[in-house]
Amino acid sequence: MRIIIDTHIFLWAILEPQRLSSAARCYLIDPDNTLLLSAASVWEIGIKYAAGGLPLKQPPNLLIPQQMQIQGIQALPLTIEHALYAHQLPRHHRDPFDRMILAQAMAEDLPIMTADPQFKRYDVKVMG
Repeated sequence: MRIIIDTHIFLWAILEPQRLSSAARCYLIDPDNTLLLSAASVWEIGIKYAAGGLPLKQPPNLLIPQQMQIQGIQALPLTIEHALYAHQLPRHHRDPFDRMILAQAMAEDLPIMTADPQFKRYDVKVMG
């Protein structure tokens, strides 16, 4: 199964795995799953790191590709279709990065692994 992992799930998996639920851990290690990290998550991590709000042992341009390779996570690029889908979403969630991840999930008909309860307010399958 193809699964989009939310930004915090990616960060927890590499920095604080004890924060992951047992279900999330199972999904992450299941070799039958294809894990996807949105370009929006990479952008979000970069912005938070540059602003000093996200302490990392390495800068994102080194850490993210390295960890994606180690964890077997594939990139999910942003498309025009995703961007056009995002503006149509109800305003349940105001975070622009989360809205883009939601738009990608809905446009691609993919579940999202997240611990964010706001995602359940949308017509998308939430795992985690």
